[in-house]
Amino acid sequence: MKSAYELAMERMEKESGPTRQLSDEEKTKTAEIDKVYDAKIAELNLMFDGKIAANPVEAESLRNELVHETARLEEKREADKDQIWKS
Repeated sequence: MKSAYELAMERMEKESGPTRQLSDEEKTKTAEIDKVYDAKIAELNLMFDGKIAANPVEAESLRNELVHETARLEEKREADKDQIWKS
């Protein structure tokens, strides 16, 4: 007897097609992409922390800029990872 989870997975697979498994090489590439973008985001946070500390008057606009730049990097990360999924 199948569990509810197994039945739901079968239904999803029928609706969207079979799920694709990443090879070990592809998993390594996605992990490398995560490392690179995690480092870029950490660097960005440090840079903006320094700017905010040096200029508290503009702290709110600097925080908004940080959020925007972080979102931009996250989008690039996902685009890079999507290329691996599509290859």
